[in-house]
Amino acid sequence: MNCPVEYWIWLQRAFGAGKRAERILEHFGDPETLYEAGRKEWRLSGILSEKEMESLTRFSPSQSYDILQNCRKNGWRIVPFDDEAYPPLLREICGYPLVLYVWGDTSVLQAKVCIGMVGTRDASDYGVQVAEALSYSLAQAGAVIVSGGALGIDKASHRGAVMAGGRTVAILGCGLGHPYLVENEKMRRVIAQHGAVISEYEPFSPPTKHTFPIRNRLISGMSLGTVVIEAGEKSGSLITARLALEQGRDVFAVPGDITSSNFFGTNSLIRDGARPVFTAMDVLDGYLPEYGEYLKAEDSYQPLRTAKTQSAERTSGKPKPKTKKEKEKRKTAAERKEPPGQEEKKNEVKSKPQLPSYATENAKKLFAVMTNEPRLADELVTASGLPVQDVLSSLTELELYALVTLHSGKRYSLKTEQ
Repeated sequence: MNCPVEYWIWLQRAFGAGKRAERILEHFGDPETLYEAGRKEWRLSGILSEKEMESLTRFSPSQSYDILQNCRKNGWRIVPFDDEAYPPLLREICGYPLVLYVWGDTSVLQAKVCIGMVGTRDASDYGVQVAEALSYSLAQAGAVIVSGGALGIDKASHRGAVMAGGRTVAILGCGLGHPYLVENEKMRRVIAQHGAVISEYEPFSPPTKHTFPIRNRLISGMSLGTVVIEAGEKSGSLITARLALEQGRDVFAVPGDITSSNFFGTNSLIRDGARPVFTAMDVLDGYLPEYGEYLKAEDSYQPLRTAKTQSAERTSGKPKPKTKKEKEKRKTAAERKEPPGQEEKKNEVKSKPQLPSYATENAKKLFAVMTNEPRLADELVTASGLPVQDVLSSLTELELYALVTLHSGKRYSLKTEQ
């Protein structure tokens, strides 16, 4: 029988995120037994310092009520260490989290092949394109992309996975309910629909300069390997790479401009033994013998292309060959100095693009009521019957699939096939 979750919350709250509780649990078995033992037995055990005993008496399991209520209210799942949904690889690391708060599908935490993707928030166009394309290819092959839910490389990595119809996990350095990076709020909703957003911090805990380095051990710890893309000399991504090595995990790095300080960290990792990455297969190759049944890596040898290009190809299909009649019309239009196809477009009803089958149900509902006419989000709320937050996250999802155009005045319409 599992230990009640409030005891796990009590122990994590007493010690704080990132602190090692292994030796205590090895002695007492579980948090409930530890709590019931009391201060006298704690002292007799000889494994707890006075400071640790003071921390254990500062709170009680009953004080977890507000956390339990907030999680139920918001649809967040609490996954303690002894829960079957707890990520297997995280059980192996030092200082494993005693409790995870999960927004989304907990089954993604059991994925066999997770790949961490990290890099600078102030990413170059090259870094963003590589992160997006590599994540797309890895997710298409069946890997789950794990990153930090921040701007720059993190955001591009999550986006590539979603555009491939794959799954992705964002690990936050704050509570799920904290308004961290408001501009990424819609993206987090999409991630929760295509995987999960998780944190070891209590629901409304704010981020600090210390929480992100502590968080980084979970990105590497949950992943078989971590790919570093565009990291400077003192980048936090290098902390993640170091943690990965300490955890016995693989480290990969994408080569960059040797004259740019933005790539000093990644290039140094390659110099020091990290495996350079040019295609998705450079990452997956070593995992195929053990995890081949979970991967479809046939196309992973291909050179990386931007996810937007691949998404556009997927949704629009191959262009139809032009007939002799069409060629004549184009020639006539050119002689009149009109854009090709202008005459047909005058009376033509623009066709609706194709929505990927793996799109979320909310995205499908919104897509069904969208047209070529630009409309405000409020109008789309009325037309679809969806709550405003669901409309906003679904718009973000449709934008990722290159199916939506944003017009002035924050109005949205469908893109049409040419």
